[in-house]
Amino acid sequence: MNFFIDAFYTILYEPLFNILVLLYEYIPGRDFGVAVIVLTLIIRFLLYPLMMKSIRSQKIMAELQPKIKEIQEKYKDDKEKQTKEMMDLYKREKFNPFGGCLPLLLQLPILLALYRVFWSGLTDGAMTHLYSFVPNPGVIDPFFLGILDLSAPNTVMAVIAGVAQFFQTKTMNKISAVSDNKNQLAGLMQKQMVYFFPIFTVIILFNLPSAIGLYWIITALFSVWQQKLVFKKNNDQGTVKTN
Repeated sequence: MNFFIDAFYTILYEPLFNILVLLYEYIPGRDFGVAVIVLTLIIRFLLYPLMMKSIRSQKIMAELQPKIKEIQEKYKDDKEKQTKEMMDLYKREKFNPFGGCLPLLLQLPILLALYRVFWSGLTDGAMTHLYSFVPNPGVIDPFFLGILDLSAPNTVMAVIAGVAQFFQTKTMNKISAVSDNKNQLAGLMQKQMVYFFPIFTVIILFNLPSAIGLYWIITALFSVWQQKLVFKKNNDQGTVKTN
């Protein structure tokens, strides 16, 4: 267990903490909120290729739904044949059904590390985690634009994050919309997720440092842009053939 804790701090917490301190130290104005925004953008650009792959996978999966349903209905009494036909379909389309999972799984430990950074990284004791080449800024001022204390929970930030999550989920549903209108269950679930995720986001962030809310907002807005980029490229290049 100690091995995993040490690995978490070495691989995620300390690099993120040191980058944040560097940004805070060298960005003009030493604004903690601006440092959080820049750190968020750095993380999103590092994950950019993986997230593009994840979004494309969801889009392709939606476009393949008619063929998938056809196979399921045709071989509903022969699960072995059904599985083989599905694998053949994925192989023909060069599609990995699990290809979109890794980026989503990667975001959870990053979010946990950022939670630790924003929760305890502003204390004097946290400065012991600084690398030798990172200057010690002393006491970090947690305010954003001199107004918002990012070290404390903030209801407004939580609500704004929920709104941003709403637009992200709505955009994702548009991109990965099930092309078979008969699949009412999938369509209903998608509509429910549009409202469930934003509410869940507000509940999660309600008692957390608002720096996490700021990270969530920038992440959601970046994701909307990235999703729209994939959608535009698919429209320009044509979608996956389903005939």
